[in-house]
Parts: sequence; C-alpha cells; structure tokens
Amino acid sequence: GRSILYCFVNHSNSNPKEIVNKHNELRKSVSPPASNMLKMVRSKTAANAQKWANKCTLEHSNAEGPKKTSTKCGENLYMSSDPASWSNAIQNWYEERNNFVYGVGPKSSSSVLVWYSSFHVGCGIAYCPNQESLKYYYVCQYCPAGNNVSKKNTPYQQGTPCASCPGNCEDGLCTNSCEYEDLLSNCDSLKTTAGCGHELLQEKCKATCLCENKFTETPSMHCKTK
Repeated sequence: GRSILYCFVNHSNSNPKEIVNKHNELRKSVSPPASNMLKMVRSKTAANAQKWANKCTLEHSNAEGPKKTSTKCGENLYMSSDPASWSNAIQNWYEERNNFVYGVGPKSSSSVLVWYSSFHVGCGIAYCPNQESLKYYYVCQYCPAGNNVSKKNTPYQQGTPCASCPGNCEDGLCTNSCEYEDLLSNCDSLKTTAGCGHELLQEKCKATCLCENKFTETPSMHCKTK
C-alpha cells in the first residue's frame, strides 16, 4: 500500500487576495480576448484544497464544490523545491498554455485557469518533508469544473471583453455568475410547462429559476446564459 507522508502546513503563505487578483489578471488578458470570462472570487473550497495539500500525495484529488451544489471542481497542482509566491505558482500554470491555440486545443490541463464559467477559486499550500526534492505542494481548485471535452479547444467565447454580459462587467470580466446549478438537463422546458413554483423545479432547477440573466451550469457542464 501507499506509505503516509506527513507534512507541516504553512498557512501564512496562502494569501487569498493575491490568489484571486492574480487569477483575474490572467483571465482578463487571454488572447484572443474573451467575451464571457467570469470574474473569480474566493471560494470555501479553499479548505478542501488545503486539506488535500496536507496529504502530500502530489496527485490530483476528486475535488468537489460548495455543499449547496453537486458541482465537481477542476484543479491545478504545483510542486517546488523552494517556497514560491502564489503569483509565481499561478503564472507557471498559465505559461503551460504557451502551446495552446484557441480553436485548435491545449497541450496541458491548466486551461481550467481560463475556463470562462469557473468562478470560485480556493487554494492551499503544504510543506512535505518526506518528499526527496519537491517539498512545497500548491493546490488550487476551481468550481464549477471546466475542461468540458466538447469545448476543450475553446475554454471561453472569443470576442470583445464583457460583450456577453452587458451591464455586469468589472475591469473586463463578467460579474453575473450564478451560485446555484440545475440538476436536470431539461429545466428550461420544465420552467415553460410547469413554472418555477413547482416543487420539482424548486429543488432541481434552482439556476434556471433563481439566476435570470446569469451564467449557469447544466448537469453535463455545458454552460449557458439566459
């Protein structure tokens, strides 16, 4: 079986403001520009990311989103022999995209960093003394998960910044994210036939009923705007 790797957590290196600001700086600077890139905010998943970092597995987890949704989360990992700033770690993920050509495809999994509908970010760092060289382990989790197979070559919609979210824009990033998700794929039609007062829709179609004119997630992770 796998041996347990003990670690000591350095919480002081987790700077939420730096983490969020760096992600948004990179998201608004993608090329070609994005018309529907959501502004990232700090997520409660930071506790999940820290918990996973503490395990010192140096492997991906099965990340999950906030408890009020069933959304899965994307994840980036960074290992270093010396302490690095969060800005450096995040920049490293972004630069892995150097071989990415919009519409053709990425050659790394880090495209989750610029997946337009992933707007919750939570990160954690751990010191893992039992590792031979890469002892500093950085984990960031992004919810809802991106990297939809059918859209992996186009992680966002190309166009003028905020063109997809008029009236909901801040410094080139959309701010009309939805905190809820639909648990059924036919919520739009159910809303038309039964209405949001129906018990089924109140339980299974919260995004459709509570997030008018916001970016929402369907169970298959195909995003849409209303």
